[in-house]
Amino acid sequence: MAPFKANLINAAILILMGVWAFLASANGSVTILIPVFFGVVFLALTPGLKKENKVIAHIAAVLTLLIILALFMPLRGALGRDDMAAVLRVSCMLAGAIFAMVMYVKSFIDVRKARQNS
Repeated sequence: MAPFKANLINAAILILMGVWAFLASANGSVTILIPVFFGVVFLALTPGLKKENKVIAHIAAVLTLLIILALFMPLRGALGRDDMAAVLRVSCMLAGAIFAMVMYVKSFIDVRKARQNS
């Protein structure tokens, strides 16, 4: 799968699950919208990824790593509260981000191999 497609999937998951979390939350804290913000940023990076811009690809990879690391605390909190809906939402966001990261790394490896072969 092309990295820009994985990026789109990741962005959609972050936006949808983040909005769901915001609507389901009792207090409506703005921090719940952080994944939505990241999703919008990933959407903005998609055209650059589609054009195979190396700088944008690395920015997307770093931001994806950041969101992966940042989602572990909400997952831990949701598990501690026994909130299965929150566990599902955060797990989906983590799975989408990890999938995107795998696709980015695979793409980086493929580009390096192509460069060495030519």
